[in-house]
Amino acid sequence: MEQQLLIVFAMTMIIHAAETLSYSIRLAGVRLNKIAVALSLTGIIVLVSRTANLVQAPLTAKFVDFARDHASFDLLHYLRVILLASSIGTLVAIVLFPSFVGLFAIIIRRLEVTGSIPKLISSVTLGQLRNTKRYLRAPRLRISQYRYLGISKKFILLNMVVTSFYTVGVLASLYAAHLLPQFSTTASQASGIINGIATILLTVFIDPQLGLITDKALTDSQRREQLGKIYVLMMTTRFFGTMLAQLVLVPAAYFIGAIVKWI
Repeated sequence: MEQQLLIVFAMTMIIHAAETLSYSIRLAGVRLNKIAVALSLTGIIVLVSRTANLVQAPLTAKFVDFARDHASFDLLHYLRVILLASSIGTLVAIVLFPSFVGLFAIIIRRLEVTGSIPKLISSVTLGQLRNTKRYLRAPRLRISQYRYLGISKKFILLNMVVTSFYTVGVLASLYAAHLLPQFSTTASQASGIINGIATILLTVFIDPQLGLITDKALTDSQRREQLGKIYVLMMTTRFFGTMLAQLVLVPAAYFIGAIVKWI
């Protein structure tokens, strides 16, 4: 099972790294005043993460099947390792953020010239790929930069909580299926209970606030300079949210179990 765990680990890293790097597309779009184009590219990033999730989810479910036949198999440990992959993927995205802002700025400009994604991909040359190393930037983190960004502590905490729910949703439902073998099919399909809570919080509290911040940056040069720092702060709280998911996993599984028994 170790080999399968490595595959799931890699898929989970890709999912969370891709989703976190969507902030770099938004920042590149704001700096170029091409936010609509940037949001369309964000959709491609979401497609990549969802495609990886289509492979990751069934592979993770096999751990539950294996644990059913092997009492000594430590399913919870494997699930925690997968959660660790989400944290590492988010951390990798934070490190790559400055580099990808520059790379996505180039992609947005090229997309305006080519007019479509297929033409954009076909126009890429080997020399251009080699030149991407010129856009590599090392991240610079100074805590003092993030003191006066106008972001409330409640907003930061809420982003952490929402991220932890999203991170743990599928894994919690699978663990609930393991805890309640008589309701295993129902529990394995109940990740929407946790993700639904996260979606409501995201839609009502996170997205509108982040949209207002981004919109103000389009018309205010000072806020535009701060936007990159705000996105780094959001990604950092996202990272801590994936770490918080380690604590949320078991309670979320028991919560799903209680709901499954009730329905």
